[in-house]
Amino acid sequence: MVTLKEVTNKSELKDFVKFPFTLYKGSPYWVPPIISDEMASFDKTINPVFKDAEAWFFLAYKDNKIVGRVAAIINGIEINHQNVKKMRFGWFDFIDDYEVSEAMFNKVAEIGSKHNLSYMEGPVGFSNMDKVGVLTEGFDHISTMITWYNYPYYAKHFERFGFVKEKGYLESIFPFSNADPKFFKKANTLVKKRYGVKELNFTSTKEVMPMVDQMFDLFNESYAKLSSFVPMTDEQKNYFKKKYISFINPEYIKFVLDKDDKLIAFGIVMPSFSKALQKANGKLFPFGWYHLLNAKRNSKEVMFYLIGVHPEYQNKGVTAVIFNEYHKTFTEKGIETCIRTPELEDNIAIRQLWKHFDPKVYKKRSTFRKDL
Repeated sequence: MVTLKEVTNKSELKDFVKFPFTLYKGSPYWVPPIISDEMASFDKTINPVFKDAEAWFFLAYKDNKIVGRVAAIINGIEINHQNVKKMRFGWFDFIDDYEVSEAMFNKVAEIGSKHNLSYMEGPVGFSNMDKVGVLTEGFDHISTMITWYNYPYYAKHFERFGFVKEKGYLESIFPFSNADPKFFKKANTLVKKRYGVKELNFTSTKEVMPMVDQMFDLFNESYAKLSSFVPMTDEQKNYFKKKYISFINPEYIKFVLDKDDKLIAFGIVMPSFSKALQKANGKLFPFGWYHLLNAKRNSKEVMFYLIGVHPEYQNKGVTAVIFNEYHKTFTEKGIETCIRTPELEDNIAIRQLWKHFDPKVYKKRSTFRKDL
């Protein structure tokens, strides 16, 4: 028999965070989070998302052992301002036992029905800055720090209980040698001349910080039309500024300004921390910091995390300026491999953006929905 218990204290929350460490023990593909970071993201006094969202965390037990976990989430901005009556759920992990997944699905549905919501969708996080989707292809590739890994049986559990695919996401990879400058060098010169735009590079995090708010504002504008997009609040901007910007090499942040020095495009790339996080195994001390710092300085693999372009400049070739700057930086750093983080499979514009680099889709993931 499966019993569900709501997490009500710090000790139980730690059990919630650490369950995947047991479930995926020995997996060469699962990438553990930093436990203290994960705990902080669930802390209602730290993460500003809780000003507009509610969340309930549950652990599933069978034979007195933890066998599953799930977070049930209601995003107030999505429901009250966008009129999307969605019950979110994420951080969804479980052993291959239909009784376990069913109990957790039922609990999420119960909360959604109680709040008069129309459907449930997952796995998703609190907002667009969180991880998303069940992996459906590419189980034999190492995960990234910004994606969930799961075993192949997960999708079968969704299908068994009447869920249907809601959104599909693609992850691609290509060798840096595919980035032939002839595809963007000439366009870079033409775009600068025609629109009077210019690149802005950084050498220190201190230089980046004063412009981060502008970047998040542009992020909201760039992605507003995408399905499922929930804009970031000012509190969330400050939170993500502190949480992520120091993690990113300043030379991997590229801005494009218009003739009035207004930010119109940006790119954020991160070094791959996957193997470093596996070595750290959830802890920064005593050696986790060393592994992460070493990856930040020396990783030959990078992830294209975000690219944003102001709606007025979309389809005008401004990304050629960004790619031209990255090509110079990556050449200098000896980068060998480029990874694209999950992108909606129906986002044709983003696929067109990368076509000259001949990327290969190596992972697919989906969210699933069920009417309540």
